[in-house]
Amino acid sequence: MTDAELLAILLRVGMQGKSAVELGRELLNRFGSVPGMMAAPISAWEGIKGLGDAKLAQLQAALELGRRASLPGSRENTVIKSTRQAAEYFTARLRGLAEEHFRVAYLNRQGRLLEDALIARGTVDHVHPPIRSIVAQALQANASALVAAHNHPSGAAAPSEADKLLTRDLLAACHPIGIKVLEHVIVAADGHYSFADSGLLDELALETLAPIPAKGKTQKHER
Repeated sequence: MTDAELLAILLRVGMQGKSAVELGRELLNRFGSVPGMMAAPISAWEGIKGLGDAKLAQLQAALELGRRASLPGSRENTVIKSTRQAAEYFTARLRGLAEEHFRVAYLNRQGRLLEDALIARGTVDHVHPPIRSIVAQALQANASALVAAHNHPSGAAAPSEADKLLTRDLLAACHPIGIKVLEHVIVAADGHYSFADSGLLDELALETLAPIPAKGKTQKHER
């Protein structure tokens, strides 16, 4: 069966002057493909003729099941100990999304996944994950380490200045309570960027450990 025919089964009926198959074909043309439909935000579905609330809910449920079926295995069997494993894990979750998502994987001492949390989401290239929420969930999960990741829906994988500042702040917040920030991965259409492999994670960690001059301290002059 074609994609349009499979969609027609979910839609069940079309609309006046348009069959279910024709409506399915129209949806494919609108979003480009089934993966495009899976990645589209809910706002992109508003106002489509022939899609009432019930039809849209059923279609979204089927698309979400398909997306989940393509993800890696269960949480209990997931171990993240390297950049490659982190990149593979988050690429499956973040690549192709129309909005920017910021996720955090919380790990135990053996690198086994305890929890995978969506911390923030926003419009393209515009998301502000709260550091407090990241740390609070780490404590709640009793995590020893974490891996952060987000996507650049419409750009390259290179980190922005905001990405660097966020990573530095995360390192500064986690260090005093003994939670290791192992990696920050950026996923984009052209590949991924690793803060750890690039050495940037270590550079930012050193910045967070640099002593801060005391306020009001005056410089000593030679007599």
